[in-house]
Amino acid sequence: MSTSPLRLAVICASVREGRFGPTVARWFADQARQRGDIEVDYIDLAEHPLPTVLSQSPDSGTAEILAQLTPRLENADAFVVVTPEYNHSYPASLKSLIDWHYTQWRAKPVGLVSYGGLAGGLRAAEHLRPVFAELHAVTIREQVSFHNAWDRFDENGDLKEPQAPAAAAKTMMDQLTWWAEALREARRKRPYGQ
Repeated sequence: MSTSPLRLAVICASVREGRFGPTVARWFADQARQRGDIEVDYIDLAEHPLPTVLSQSPDSGTAEILAQLTPRLENADAFVVVTPEYNHSYPASLKSLIDWHYTQWRAKPVGLVSYGGLAGGLRAAEHLRPVFAELHAVTIREQVSFHNAWDRFDENGDLKEPQAPAAAAKTMMDQLTWWAEALREARRKRPYGQ
């Protein structure tokens, strides 16, 4: 097995005006950065607006966005998607990112961090599992969710009671790194799909 750190792409999915997503995503990215076995690449979809209309020949603006995003997804050994719940599912910005790419997700693990009201974004996370399965990605069973997320963080973006969320993040990252190491080694020995 390789001893080099795993490349983890943390994806902040919300692009909504007044969004809370960066608070949650930055918290998780900070948790991941505390580990010596992970290098974090923070991807904020608000900075990379992909259209919902897919094309084999994207216009120059879309091609430029893809040129910024696609290599980062390709180079990632694992992903953590930080998603809100909009109307019992995940946002269109995330679906666009997923659908503009295919091989970049294959044979890689995906961790899910969700947030929202009483449901904590869990329905959005559950809707993502079959989507990533279709892309030949492995979603991690354990996840992190924030119920009534706006009440859980203070005005500086810090958790008011960090122990339980930090423990949940550690459990998920332990599983994520196990899968990421195993799949990275497997892809090196035999590229997926061959």
